Amino acid sequence: MYSVKAHARPHVSQFTIREIHELGYETLKHPPYSPDLSPTDYHFFKHFDNFLRERIFRNKEDAVNTFVEFINSRTPDFYCNGIGTLAKRWKKCIESNVNYFD
Repeated sequence: MYSVKAHARPHVSQFTIREIHELGYETLKHPPYSPDLSPTDYHFFKHFDNFLRERIFRNKEDAVNTFVEFINSRTPDFYCNGIGTLAKRWKKCIESNVNYFD
């Protein structure tokens, strides 16, 4: 299966790249998209998607208020646990030497 998202190129400003090079820094190519490594796909948005199920927004204010409600409904542990689990997932990806795993 071919996924456009899996091979999407990141938007990179040529001006920014040129400035970085002029400052003497090297830029690395952006790695291909991987849901295993994406911080937003892995924890936050999974829970946010569930929170948004069956909600209808009549205007931008409804959407903003719902987002604020979601943020306020989570404890600091929610964010700490998500970051900690993501770090473990990254380590597992590295240790797998780019092989698939569960």
